[in-house]
Amino acid sequence: MATTKSSTKSSPGKRSVPATVVVPAKAKPVTKPKPVVKPAPVVKPKPAPKTLPKAAAAKPARARAGKPTGVPLEQRRHYVEMAAYYIAERRGFAPGDPLEDWVQAEAEIDRLLAEGRLGG
Repeated sequence: MATTKSSTKSSPGKRSVPATVVVPAKAKPVTKPKPVVKPAPVVKPKPAPKTLPKAAAAKPARARAGKPTGVPLEQRRHYVEMAAYYIAERRGFAPGDPLEDWVQAEAEIDRLLAEGRLGG
């Protein structure tokens, strides 16, 4: 009997494939990240100032009397006194409230001092 030898060589037209085949995954398309949009800050409206009665409105004018304005207090008092006189004169010295005249005069003098239109 004749023995035949089997060949371990592969035929030249066929290729051998390794046992594990690695197939590359499909690449995902490149996308730009979406911009982060932050919400605008919430701005609460300020409440409207409450109207004060005349007696309460006089307090800030008196409180300003103690603030330094660059004019000596004695000079400021003289300005307020003269302004109160002219306020009473404008209404013809008719009966009225001298305290209201004084408060109005203080407000006017303080405004003029703040604007720099009065002072020494």
